[in-house]
Amino acid sequence: MKLKTMSPATIDRKLKHEREFLQLLRAKGGPKPGYLLKQKIPIRLTEWDTSQVGYVEADLVVHCGSSTLGEYINTVSSTDVSSGWWEGEGIMGKSQEHSFWALKEIRKRTPFEWKGLDSDNGSEFINQILYKYCQREGLEFTRSRANRKNDNAYIEEKNWTHVRKVFGYLRYDTYEELAIMNDLYRNELRLYKNFFQPVMKLQSKERIGGKVRRRYEAAKTPYQRLIESNQIPERVGEELKGIYHSLNPAELKRNIDARLAELYQAYEEKGRTQHADPHKKLVPRMVRNYMIQQSPVGLGT
Repeated sequence: MKLKTMSPATIDRKLKHEREFLQLLRAKGGPKPGYLLKQKIPIRLTEWDTSQVGYVEADLVVHCGSSTLGEYINTVSSTDVSSGWWEGEGIMGKSQEHSFWALKEIRKRTPFEWKGLDSDNGSEFINQILYKYCQREGLEFTRSRANRKNDNAYIEEKNWTHVRKVFGYLRYDTYEELAIMNDLYRNELRLYKNFFQPVMKLQSKERIGGKVRRRYEAAKTPYQRLIESNQIPERVGEELKGIYHSLNPAELKRNIDARLAELYQAYEEKGRTQHADPHKKLVPRMVRNYMIQQSPVGLGT
C-alpha cells in the first residue's frame, strides 16, 4: 500500500543506495577471466598447410565416469595433423600447470619438431603459461571457435579411437590408475597406434548435386607417413626404422590387454562396483520416486 502512494521522487531517494551499489559492481567487473587473452590467440579454420609435419592439435579427455565432482584423471591427447602421429599423457585434475607439463612431456616424445599448436577454448590450454611458452618457442598458437568440435576434427577422432575405445567411460581417480594409464601412453599404446594402426587421409572432396564425393589416400600408419614425408632428420628416420623392426604387434597387443586388465582390477578394488563394463557409457544415478495410490478417505461408509 505504501508503494502505491509513494511519489516518484521518494522512490528515487529510497533506491539511491541500490543504484550506487550496482554501479560499484559494474566498475569492479569487466571482461571475464581469459577473455583478453583469447583475443590475442587467433582462430584457426583451414589456414594450416596439412602437408607440413609439425602442426599439432591438442584436447583434454575426461575420465570422470558419471560425475564431474571431485578430482579425477584427464588425458591430454595430441595428434599431428599431417601424419596422424598421436601421443597421450594422463594427469590428475585439469590444472593449467599439469596440462602444460603433460604437453611438454608429449613434445619430448614426438619424433618431429613442432611448428604450431591448436586447442579448444578450455582454460587448461588458454592461459598465460602456455601462451608465453609458445611465444618463447616460436610456436604458432591458435584455437577453435567456441562449441565447434569440428574445428578440432583431427584430435576429436583420435580421442575416440585412441582413448575412449581403450579406456572406456569409467571413473579413474587414483594414482595407481594414473600410473597404469601413463605406462601405456608412454610405451605399448603409443607404439602400437603409431607403428601398426593405418589411418585413411582425405585426398579430395567434390560436391555433385546434393551429394559430396570424397576420395581418400591409401591407408598408411603415422610411421609410414613420417618416413615418406622427408620432413624429419635422417637420423630420426633411422631411429624410427630401428624401433619398427624391433617391435612385434601381437606382443604389443597382448601387453596392452594385460595392462588394461590391471587397470580394471584396480578400478573394481575401489569397491564402488563389481564387474564394470568400461565401454558402456555411464549415466548419472537418478532418484526414483514411486507414487502409491492412497486409499480413498471419506466420512461415509
